[in-house]
Amino acid sequence: MIRHLAIIMDGNGRWAQQRGLSRSEGHRAGAQRISDITEAAAQLGIEYLTLYAFSTENWKRPIAEVTFLMNLIPEFCRNKLPDMMKNGVRLRTVGRTDDLPAASKAALLDAVEKTRDNRKITLNLALSYGGRAEIVDAVNRILREEKKPEKITEETFARYLYAPDIPDPDLMIRTSGEMRLSNFLLWELSYAELFVSDLHWPDFDAAALKEAVSAYETRDRRFGKVK
Repeated sequence: MIRHLAIIMDGNGRWAQQRGLSRSEGHRAGAQRISDITEAAAQLGIEYLTLYAFSTENWKRPIAEVTFLMNLIPEFCRNKLPDMMKNGVRLRTVGRTDDLPAASKAALLDAVEKTRDNRKITLNLALSYGGRAEIVDAVNRILREEKKPEKITEETFARYLYAPDIPDPDLMIRTSGEMRLSNFLLWELSYAELFVSDLHWPDFDAAALKEAVSAYETRDRRFGKVK
């Protein structure tokens, strides 16, 4: 049973290029796919869905593309809020969201607040997120808040991550055929099963999700032990 599914949504730009469209149109199509996959995940009984939406490295992209992506955030929150309320989707975020433009941050905070009591599925958007940044931020929080810690256990450290109340992912999907983690949930993915799809993210639909879940269900998860 998958409680927490994580996805690296890759291939928006390539999807658009194949169709003679701008990268912006690819990102818009990718944003639309979020709603479809969230609904499909909820129907499969998945409780948490974490999507890699914008990484700390993505700030290095061309200014026009970054600006479009930042403007897409309030557009997504505004357009999808009614569906989130109807379908019981609770929105959350992880990452250095203070780095986002004021309008993007305000729209996110508003949607997070309005959906806080929804319980069917938690949609966790990783924005201005980096796995190394999360680990560094956790260490700095420990140094600020713990009184002369003599020993840090894994359990202590995990309490200082961005979302300590969300269980580690059971399955991580990456679209567009890429074979790397790209600085995503480096601590949390330690024992996750991995599934790579050749589909670009805008083409990754409910059927593709079911295929990945079916593959997961055939895996033998031993967590370092033997049967």
